[in-house]
Amino acid sequence: MSDDRKKAARLPPRWFVRLAWSTHRGLYRITGGRFGLRRAKGHRWGMMHLTTIGRRSGLERGVILGYFDDGPNLVTLAMNGWGEGEPAWWLNLQAHPDVSVNLVDGRRPVRGRAAEGEERSRLWDRWREIDQNLDDFAARRPGETAVVVLEPSPESAS
Repeated sequence: MSDDRKKAARLPPRWFVRLAWSTHRGLYRITGGRFGLRRAKGHRWGMMHLTTIGRRSGLERGVILGYFDDGPNLVTLAMNGWGEGEPAWWLNLQAHPDVSVNLVDGRRPVRGRAAEGEERSRLWDRWREIDQNLDDFAARRPGETAVVVLEPSPESAS
């Protein structure tokens, strides 16, 4: 099929996306973390469990996110399932950037921030290598999707 005739990337309905992630998070919780995580490898993103502190509640909140490695850093997208609005975990991370992630090989304290400028462009291009539909999906959001960098933190997450 020529590039002119390429179909737009399809997303499942919003309710299905939310159900899938909720089910994934539930299976992770029920199995004590034995199911639901995977390493990022080559052109495949990994899955991590991010624990943030609620910006209003002060309670721990967990979410499963896709990521890839960038040296010692982990990189994810604040995409909200490609829906409108910012995901709650990203709002929480901006309020309390010192958090923790669980990876296949264990827990790690990290500090989160948004990539900007050339770094953001470089990391977005890397996501494009992993997901050929990235730009089509991102175009569905009303604003720019934050590229989130999770840097190793020497301190324990609070």
